[in-house]
Amino acid sequence: MFGGDGWAYDIGFGGLDHVVAGGEDVNVLVVDTEIYSNTGGQSSKATQIGAVAQFAAAGKSRPKKDLGAMLMTYGNVYVASVAMGADNAQLIKAIKEAQSYKGPSIIIAYAPCQSHGLKCGMAKVQDEMKRAVDAGYWTLYRYDPRRREQGLAPFVLDSKAPTMPYEEFLDGEVRFASLRRTFPENAEQLFAEGAEYAREHYEELAKKANAD
Repeated sequence: MFGGDGWAYDIGFGGLDHVVAGGEDVNVLVVDTEIYSNTGGQSSKATQIGAVAQFAAAGKSRPKKDLGAMLMTYGNVYVASVAMGADNAQLIKAIKEAQSYKGPSIIIAYAPCQSHGLKCGMAKVQDEMKRAVDAGYWTLYRYDPRRREQGLAPFVLDSKAPTMPYEEFLDGEVRFASLRRTFPENAEQLFAEGAEYAREHYEELAKKANAD
């Protein structure tokens, strides 16, 4: 199965959840652009806090839905979060693991698009993926239930601790940077909340990798 974030996070989530919960051997790839790219750039549950989009002109006020975390609660679903430009080897490893897993698997792939307004240009999409991971905006991980049989934690955190300031990444994309001009007070608050959420999210995943 193949679809975008608008389908997986929003309008098709009920169906996706039903299929995954059924336990069948299905492979799902979600291309996450964090926006309704094909229908005009509307905000969705995949849109990150502080991003400007249709229906969120003053910046989205809440963090994005954590689809991976929700599906990991089933315990028997292979889940991976990937970004090709950040770690191609991790992406390939996740694809191979998902294909070999006898049960439902889902790979959530970060995918910058034209709606983001990359200041570096769309020719530098791979570099932008790396920037997202370096800033802690996007996190790489794999959750493989088979690891329990080996006495290992099923959750593996593939991202290292952020090395780039969160807001430095945001300033490189018009969907965030424009908020500083139109609603500067909102930008200050929402970007700070986003940075704190990203920090807490990484810390929670690090604990999960060590505690399971």
